[in-house]
Amino acid sequence: MSLTQVDTDRSEHPVDVVEHMASLNRWAFERADDDEISMSVTGGWTDYHISFTWLPDVEALHLGCAFDLKVPERRRNEVLNLVSMANEQLWIGHFGLWDAENVIIFRHSLLLTGGAEPNRQQCESLLNMAVTSCERFYQAFQFVLWAGKSAREALDAAMFETSGQA
Repeated sequence: MSLTQVDTDRSEHPVDVVEHMASLNRWAFERADDDEISMSVTGGWTDYHISFTWLPDVEALHLGCAFDLKVPERRRNEVLNLVSMANEQLWIGHFGLWDAENVIIFRHSLLLTGGAEPNRQQCESLLNMAVTSCERFYQAFQFVLWAGKSAREALDAAMFETSGQA
């Protein structure tokens, strides 16, 4: 199988679609260059730092969503265990440990091969899925980092769901 780079004409640059979405939602953003845009989105637990990057070689719009939880070396292995356990719970996207910054990051990509065009709804869905996934597991990562819990203890505590009403 040979891989060939396909140059396709697009009616709009994929990052332009994301910029338009951010403008319509009145989100603050920064456009580093033609192929990247960064924004901050407020969640229930913390602010999430989101970047969309166009990768022309693979025709993919990559999303990275990080939050401000620095991983000290002494907790690294337990965080990696939690990353693995959290990823087992996900259908789309995945968590990883970004070594350059020692932070947890959620990643996913929208494949646009053959000149497929992204739309605002797809980009909003991608962003929403990232924030929802981060919100779902944020406390588990906090428990491992700040409370010294094991990955299993942290995940069990964070996944605890209440039923009924008070």
